[in-house]
Order: sequence, then C-alpha cells, then structure tokens
Amino acid sequence: MTQVSTGSIPTQESTAKTATIHDPSKLLDVAAIKRDLEASTDLPVHWVSDFDALEACLDDLETRDRVALDTEFIKRSTYFPILALVQINTGDTIYLIDAPKLDLTEFWVVLEEMPMMIWHACGEDLGIFYLLSESPALTNVFDTQIALSYLTGQLQMGYQQALSQELDIHVEKGESQSDWLARPLTYEQECYAIDDVRYLLNLYDILHQQLVKRDLLDKVIEDCQLYTKELYEAANIEDDATYLAMADFRYTGEQLAVLQAVSSWREALARATNQPKTFILKKQAVRDVVVEFPKSIKQLTQKTTMHRSMIHLYGDELIDIINKARTLPVEEQPALVLPPYRSKDKTVSKAVNQVIKEYEAETGVPANVLMRKKWLSQLYEVVAYDLPIEDIPEGLKGWRNPWVMQTLIPLLETYKQQLKEGMRMQQEEDEL
Repeated sequence: MTQVSTGSIPTQESTAKTATIHDPSKLLDVAAIKRDLEASTDLPVHWVSDFDALEACLDDLETRDRVALDTEFIKRSTYFPILALVQINTGDTIYLIDAPKLDLTEFWVVLEEMPMMIWHACGEDLGIFYLLSESPALTNVFDTQIALSYLTGQLQMGYQQALSQELDIHVEKGESQSDWLARPLTYEQECYAIDDVRYLLNLYDILHQQLVKRDLLDKVIEDCQLYTKELYEAANIEDDATYLAMADFRYTGEQLAVLQAVSSWREALARATNQPKTFILKKQAVRDVVVEFPKSIKQLTQKTTMHRSMIHLYGDELIDIINKARTLPVEEQPALVLPPYRSKDKTVSKAVNQVIKEYEAETGVPANVLMRKKWLSQLYEVVAYDLPIEDIPEGLKGWRNPWVMQTLIPLLETYKQQLKEGMRMQQEEDEL
C-alpha cells in the first residue's frame, strides 16, 4: 500500500547525504538496475501543500542532479490549463506538489536550473511549464518517449506500455480523466499520480544503457532539446502567426488574409475569455468563413458551422474582421502556401526511401525517426524552388545535417524538375 505523508518532509541536511549523483557516462550493471527498481516500490511519498513544505522540497531539489516529473491538470472548458498537481521523484522521495495552494515562482526556477529533468511524453507538461514560468526554451529535458522511438521505431509509446515492455512493471491508467482539483484526492488518484513517476528514473536508466551501447544517446538528447524548443515556440507564437496551422496551398491571398485575421481574433478572444478556441470557432467553422466570405449575420448562420450562441455574441465583430481583411492590398496579404509534392511516378520517393534506408542501417536510427514526413516535404520545397538552405527544418540542422547536405540534397537536385512538376500537378488537380 502506498504510504503518503503530509508532513515530515526531509530537510536539506538529511537529503544532501543521499542525493543521487548521476554520471551519464557510467553504465549501471543489471544487478544495480534491479536493486534500484525494487527500492522504487517503497519510496516515501510527501504532500507539499504549504510554504514551509515547499521550501523544504526546494532545498532537497537543489541537491539533486536529476529528477523525474509529471503533472496533472484540467483543461476542459478553459483556454489556460489549470495545474492541479506536480509529481516529482528524486530517487529517494516522491513529492506531490499541491499546485493550486502554492506560489510556484521559485519552484519553476529551481527546475529550470536542474541538470536533468526526466519526463515521458512531455508535450502538454512543458506547455504548462512555459505558460506558468518565464523560462526560456529548456535544455535540460530528457523525454523517455523520444528515447523509446529511437530504440523501437514506435513514435508515441505510452508510459504504461513502456514500463511493461522495459521493466515488466504494470501500472493502472484509469484515473487520467478524473477531477484532479478535488481535495482530498481518492486513494486511486494518489496511486495513479505516484505511479506516473515512481518508476520513471528506472525507465530512464535502462533506456540510457541501451542508447549508450548503440551510440544513440547524443542523438536522443539533441532531439529532446529540439522538441523542447518547438514546444517553447508553440507556447510563445504571436497571434497573427497562428493561422499557419490551418493555411492551405489552395487558398488565395485574400483567403489567407481572412484566415490570418480570424485566427488571430479567435486566439485573442479565447485567451481574454479563458475558454477553448473551439468554443468560439471550431476549425471547420474557420474554414467555412475562409471559403464563403459571409457578409451578414444571416450568411454566417446559413453558410458556416459557427454555433448560434457565438454568432449572437460575436457575429457583427467577426463580419467586420472579415471585411477589413478582404480589403488588404495584395502586398500586405500573407504569402501563398506552396503546394505539396504529389506524383503517381514513384521514382523520387523510391530513391529517397533508399538513401533513408541506407542511413538507417548505418546509424541504427529507425527511418521514421530519421526523417519526418513534414521535414521531407519542406526539403522538397527548398530544392524545387531554390529557397535559401537556411530554410531547411531545424531538425535537419543538427546531427542529421552532414547526411542531408552531402547525400540527400544532392540526390534531390537530380530530381528537381520532377519535384516542380509534382507540385504543379497537385495544384492543377485541386483547381479542377
């Protein structure tokens, strides 16, 4: 049974003696990993619900060189997620941080300065981290899901499967959608929250072993940093750039101007009223507006899927935004989106897949990790339209770059005409 304490949090003096010293270059033997795994089943658990407890926890964290983390939050009817709980495993102690009760300003700073934070599938967690802190893009994150993608080729392996596969540990995942703002949490909720970090350090250790043996650790660390940078940029995107997620190469300059204006308005309104963007306009309703150019409340009702209550509240304002966007001079409209490459002739794709397969064999990195579809599409654009080489995706500027520059781009240059033709054909087919 999980023992959860509400007090007697270890002091800095008591924890400093047992603080984990992690040497990334040192491989643990199987016996050591097994001992650590057995020890994890009996870690003491402490609730952190007041200032003194938080101070003691921070004192402990400052002695650590790595921690495992997870969060629980609610985001069903709000724009901003409500952080309910932060779980931290130091290797000696598990802390449950009662987020709604505490000022976590100093807490975020301590984590930012932590040598290593270990998460599994950290996307939403770091989204909250960046929202609530003033942290720059983090460089101390290790995501075990990314590590597993290098070892298995499975891009989104869940935590439950990872523990079962790598450690032969089974944890329940039935409380993920429960009310994490309720206090006290149920016994099942506490067990769920604790288990989310109880074995995460053990998972890291065994993955670390495999990555070092296969000479993949540096590559994984680089991709973790790339991911945290992407999450930071997504969390700090300007309102007028949010339209890019819905931009379509079939849209005219006028349509893109409307899309940009409506998307920016929706983003700002959702934030100001603290409600999900989809409560204001679902993506399909945005597309309806871009295609139909409604000029009145009646047309908004008849030609779009915008909810009637939202039309009543914001219809006039939205019509005004659409009309103003349509009057933008051509030179002020957003740049047109390039069409993707599509072709029934598989010559290019076969040649590209072959060099990817060869590099997969050379590096041991699965092909779907080595090259994302989005990256390849962007690379086609760079080559086909002679765009600056700086426009290649960020993910191809790191350890993959020598291969991209010396092998992949020279290959694509030999198919430049086919790439242009494939993009032109795609545009013509959609115009029919």
